Amino acid sequence: MVVSKSIELCTRGRCDIQDITSQVNQEVAQSGVKNGIVTVFVPGSTGGVTTIEFESGLISDLQQMFERVIPTNIAYKHDLRWGDGNGYAHVRASLLGPSLTVPLVDGRLTLGTWQQIVFVDFDNRPRSRRLIVQIVGE
Repeated sequence: MVVSKSIELCTRGRCDIQDITSQVNQEVAQSGVKNGIVTVFVPGSTGGVTTIEFESGLISDLQQMFERVIPTNIAYKHDLRWGDGNGYAHVRASLLGPSLTVPLVDGRLTLGTWQQIVFVDFDNRPRSRRLIVQIVGE
């Protein structure tokens, strides 16, 4: 069985990190699928999905890491071409990646005790986002 759903988010941009674990769990529960995989996918090139321990210290650490590795205050060729000022957002999203797959066993995501699924919006403005959740299994 394949079940495709979506999650709607309003984000602040600028490395806004949102815990979406409960929304993914809700879609899994409603799907009726007990064993398989769940993929969360971001259609777009300025956001990404990963897992972290969703607590304020680590959220700050992750945001600071992206600023150190891919700073907002340097020139990006994308900005020269399009003039939208979000070249860094595209590079960050490319590094993080647009999707995450989690095994589903007995109707539960196999996340660790301190592991949550998060969406990271790197864009330089608030956005309305739609994430795709696809559940495959039996």
